[in-house]
Amino acid sequence: MAAAIEGDWETAPINDKRKAMLRYAVKLTQTPADMSANDVVVLREAGFTDRDVLDIVEVTAYYAYANRIADGLGIPDEDWIGD
Repeated sequence: MAAAIEGDWETAPINDKRKAMLRYAVKLTQTPADMSANDVVVLREAGFTDRDVLDIVEVTAYYAYANRIADGLGIPDEDWIGD
């Protein structure tokens, strides 16, 4: 399962709810200025609560923050992280 998700999560055997979450997280990461209230509506329609949406945003934002701190300080990737 992990290999399928890492290879291409869009075609991995995960449910539509998880795919909606991942689409949201990718959009927030790659094009945050394009986020809109409709993106939250899509998550609600997929079955997420407002608390769930907050958790998704916080985790996504935290990873972006932590990675920028590490990159800004020149901290190299761990050996287990592939190219």
